[in-house]
Amino acid sequence: MNHDYAVDCHAHILDTAAFPLSNPLGYVPPANECGTAHEFRTVLSTHRMTHGLLVNPFAGYGTDNRCMLDAIASSDGRFKGIALVDHDATDAHLQALTDGGVIGARFNTLFSGATSLHGKDGQRLLARIKAFDWFAQVYFHDDGLLDLLPILQQAGIRVVVDHCGCPNVERGLPQKGFRALLELGKSGNAAVKLSGAFRFSHKPWPYDDTDEYIHALIEAFTLDRCVWGSDWPFVRVPKRMDYGPVLNLLERWIPDRADRRKVLWDTPSRWFGFTANGPRNKENGQDPA
Repeated sequence: MNHDYAVDCHAHILDTAAFPLSNPLGYVPPANECGTAHEFRTVLSTHRMTHGLLVNPFAGYGTDNRCMLDAIASSDGRFKGIALVDHDATDAHLQALTDGGVIGARFNTLFSGATSLHGKDGQRLLARIKAFDWFAQVYFHDDGLLDLLPILQQAGIRVVVDHCGCPNVERGLPQKGFRALLELGKSGNAAVKLSGAFRFSHKPWPYDDTDEYIHALIEAFTLDRCVWGSDWPFVRVPKRMDYGPVLNLLERWIPDRADRRKVLWDTPSRWFGFTANGPRNKENGQDPA
C-alpha cells in the first residue's frame, strides 16, 4: 500500500524474554504466537506502516502493562497503548499509564478473570478512566454488546469496538447484536476496528463471508469512525497467520486510496492522537526506529 503514514490500530507485544508471561488465568501463547517490539517495528516497516496502537494482551500479562509500556517508550512516539486495569487501580497508576502513552482501557468479555464492566465497580472504573480522557475498548462475540450497551451509555464514554464486533456469520445482518452495533455506530460516540475477520469468518482467506458485515459497519460508522488493525502476532489461531494477506483485505474492502488513507491515518490521528513524528518508513523495509 502506498501511503506516507499509516497506523495498525490493533497489535500485541509479548516479549517473553524481557517480560515473562505472568497471567495464570489467561491463555498461554506458544512461542510462534509471541512477538517483541523490535519484531513488530520490522513488520510495520516492511509493509510501509508507520505507527501502532498496542493492546495489552490478557493472555500472558493481564493487568501487568509493563511490556506494552516498554514498547511504547522505545517507539520514538509512534506507538500508543490500550491498557488492562483492575477496578482498584489508583489515580496515580492511571496517571502513570497516561504518561506512558496509554489512551484507553480494554474490557475483554471472553475470559473469566478479566475486569468486568458490571456493577458499581465497573461504573466507577468507567467514570475514572473517562476523567483521564480515555475510551473504553470492548471485545465481545455475537450478541455480547446487548449486555454492555446500557452500561456504556450510562457512562457516556467514548467506545471502541474490537474486531467488527465478531458477529455470527451464519445468522445474517439482522441478528440483534449486530443491529445494535450498527445503531451504536450511528450515534457518533463510537469507533470500530475493521480487524479480526479471520476470527469470525467460517472460510479461508479472503474471508469473503465477512464482507457484508464489513460494508454495513463502514456505512453505519462512516470512514470517520473506522480504523484498521492486524491483530499481530495472531494469538490463539488454529494455523499460521501472516501480516500481508490480512493487510491486503483493506484494499478489497475499501478500493479507493483516499478512503483507505482515512482509515489508516486520518481517523486514527483524530481518535487516538497520532502525529506524523518520527521518520517515514523506508522503501527498503528497514526498521526506521
